[in-house]
Order: sequence, then C-alpha cells, then structure tokens
Amino acid sequence: HVQLVESGGALVQPGGSLRLSCATSGFPLNGYVIGWFRQAPGKEREGVSCITPSDGGTVYADSVKGRFTIARDNANNTVYLHMNSLKPEDTAVYYCATDAPQCTLYAPVFISWGQGTQVTVSS
Repeated sequence: HVQLVESGGALVQPGGSLRLSCATSGFPLNGYVIGWFRQAPGKEREGVSCITPSDGGTVYADSVKGRFTIARDNANNTVYLHMNSLKPEDTAVYYCATDAPQCTLYAPVFISWGQGTQVTVSS
C-alpha cells in the first residue's frame, strides 16, 4: 500500500536551513505527483510546493519562492524539500502527499498523506 514518511524536522534559528525528506513506498515514485504542505497551529493546511513525476516541473507558494526547493530522487524513492532563510512564520507541521491528478497546491485533491514532521523556527 502507499506509504509516505516525512523526516528532518527540527528546531532551527531564523535564517537557518533544513532539509525535509519524504520517503515513499508502495507505488512507483516516477509516476506520481508529490506535494509538500504545512499546517501551523490554528491555521488551515496550506500548499508549499509540488513536483511533477515526469519532467520535474515544480510549483511553489509565493511565501517560499526563492527560499525553498523541491527535488525528487526516483532511484531512492525520496522527495526532498530544501528550506533556506527560514523565518518564524515557517513554523508548522510539514506533510508530503501524493495521488493527485495534477501538480497543485490545493490539498483536498491529494489522497495519500504522511504523518508529518515538525519544523520550528525560533531564536
């Protein structure tokens, strides 16, 4: 069955960097859209980034453009989210998701989700 496991979340100071990983199993990664989402306390889940299965096309939320980079390693069934210049407002639980008809930042169209990893940006 489809399984997604996020890791790499941590407490980091403003301006710092983190790399989140989404390890996948149960499906051929090179045929599926992967999205990263985040949810802060008291807020709705929001789309962060998405990557297409074939040509590696990407989509980013305006709030993270130029700071975050999504990348996929199909050979190792893993998708990464490289996060630089982190800000306190990036604090959230980060989730990866798959099984969506297209690359989008709209969470409801994604069917399969991981359990999330906590990112806290604070001094």
